Amino acid sequence: MIGMLQRVTWAEVRIQDEIVGRIGPGLLVLVGVQRGDGTAQVERLLERLLSYRVFADDAGRMNRSLRDTGGGLLLVPQFTLAADTDKGTRAGFSRAAEPAQAQALFEALVDRARHQHAEVAAGRFGADMQVGLVNDGPVTFWLEAR
Repeated sequence: MIGMLQRVTWAEVRIQDEIVGRIGPGLLVLVGVQRGDGTAQVERLLERLLSYRVFADDAGRMNRSLRDTGGGLLLVPQFTLAADTDKGTRAGFSRAAEPAQAQALFEALVDRARHQHAEVAAGRFGADMQVGLVNDGPVTFWLEAR
């Protein structure tokens, strides 16, 4: 399971001009589900997202986590993160999980996140979404839970 996290001052997801998820300061995470992923990867990725130190402490060092700051978490499904881009000029998606499995695991991630963190919003699996954000820093990390 892949999580591309971005520290943001705000982020939102729209579907047909309706805002379906919005956060203030926190993390926007694009989530890709790969073949072979399961509940262990969901748990590992969530733990990393909540505890990864990307926010400044009093000395200005990235030493605080989302748990420490209480900021928002916006999870957005994005199957293209699992793309195979090694050859040619068009991505292949053989590494991506089948849609039904990917949806179930993404929804499990959102559900578990809502049980462990106060402010959680999410995009909608399979929808055509528009994502808006202000990347703070910019700070962007690619995390994988294997």
